Amino acid sequence: MSNLFIELKTPATGPYKQPIGLFINNEFVEGVEKKTFEVINPSTEEVICSVHEATEKDVDVAVAAARKAFEGEWRRVTPQQRSIYLLKLADLVEKNLDLLAAVESLDNGKSITMARGDVGAVVGTIRYYGGWADKIEGKTIDINPDMFHYTRREPIGVCGQIIPWNFPLLMLAWKIAPALATGNTIVLKSAEQTPLSALVFAQFVKEAGFPPGVLNIISGFGRTAGAALSSHMDVDKIAFTGSTVVGRTIMKAAAASNLKKVTLELGGKSPNIVFNDADIEEAISWVNFGIYFNHGQCCCAGSRIYVQEGIYDKFVEAFKQRALQNKVGDPFHPETFQGPQVSQLQYERIMGYIQSGKEQGATVVTGGERHGDKGYFIQPTIFANASQDMKIMQEEIFGPVCAIAKFKTEEDAIRLGNDTAYGLAASVHTKDLNTAIRVSNGLKAGTVWVNCHNMLNHALPFGGYKASGIGRELGELALANYTENKSVAINMAGKMF
Repeated sequence: MSNLFIELKTPATGPYKQPIGLFINNEFVEGVEKKTFEVINPSTEEVICSVHEATEKDVDVAVAAARKAFEGEWRRVTPQQRSIYLLKLADLVEKNLDLLAAVESLDNGKSITMARGDVGAVVGTIRYYGGWADKIEGKTIDINPDMFHYTRREPIGVCGQIIPWNFPLLMLAWKIAPALATGNTIVLKSAEQTPLSALVFAQFVKEAGFPPGVLNIISGFGRTAGAALSSHMDVDKIAFTGSTVVGRTIMKAAAASNLKKVTLELGGKSPNIVFNDADIEEAISWVNFGIYFNHGQCCCAGSRIYVQEGIYDKFVEAFKQRALQNKVGDPFHPETFQGPQVSQLQYERIMGYIQSGKEQGATVVTGGERHGDKGYFIQPTIFANASQDMKIMQEEIFGPVCAIAKFKTEEDAIRLGNDTAYGLAASVHTKDLNTAIRVSNGLKAGTVWVNCHNMLNHALPFGGYKASGIGRELGELALANYTENKSVAINMAGKMF
């Protein structure tokens, strides 16, 4: 076996061949500087393997490959053929669903059940955009009888894409599928914490028939490879999912270089609003899912819970009992709901927020400590009696930690729900349709769920208001992120008017 692959095994699927190189021009290659970095299993804190690290020089190589493909073979591929490639890729992912999910669990720590759900959503997303590839249409506009006016939507060009570690494969699919459907080429950088599943996925790109250089996948660090992509003069567009802090840095780099197009899906501090008339049992199930899904490592996690004063005490006690039922532990155990946090750094960051909540006077209802003595596990944590100025109510924790506060009126709920810098998502729990509509319309959030939370779908646009980002992922709206609109005016009279 070459030094670009290594034998690994997962508890769910057994031995498999793990690529560890950079995927450029449909081949796995070593980095120019031959650097590598270790990948850590968050459940055991042990090294899984080392992968090749992309540096600025490797970004140059990958971008050159993407540019050559965009100006060459890929430009001549018909929309119908792009659709065929995407549908074939979706089939290959579906065929290898169990392996991809197992690698995701090994690398990220999420439960195998959730990982399988993620990969199923990857299949759905790629198929959805496979269906869009031959439906990218312009318009004819009747302005003057002696003129013919039309618009066309053209691919932007070479797209740099940077994805996070919380949903490695799903965020990859959200990024690449609309970009490929619209005819762009890509250099995608995976998160340094979770590069393995993207590299396994890369094997299917060539098998699906994509020409060399159309989709390049590199492993590397944000401060080097990510920065190089964001500032590269031959990258036409940058798409990023991650923290608001990093998003600001990327936007500055894009502006300072060639003013490349930017879409940013950033952080959130989503309110979960429960009214007196809500079905408490159902609301608690959704609130529990809203915060503890994916270990709380979810940009739209419902981490601020506002409960109307008439049911507050009953809700807090019942929610505590529900949270205690969540199974925390080995991600490969079929009953596990919450695995470890992704890294030591993230573990320490979350524990710092828990300490802050304690010091600022919030009441620990349950949790607030480490789970076990090995791996980056944290107990599901609920704070009650939280005030609006506390860090745990204002800042994104990105872990299994939530804070509960009371509200009196509908107006209070809207005011409190909007009282952060973020505006990614929100949810409302009530039996009154009029209340649901009024509150949903009043909340400054890109997505509002009613009597549910975290219900995402590839056909439904997703993105944020305020500091939660620019642009939309998913649905038809995502296609606009990857196309330029051109207006053409033809003088049919052949003379000056």
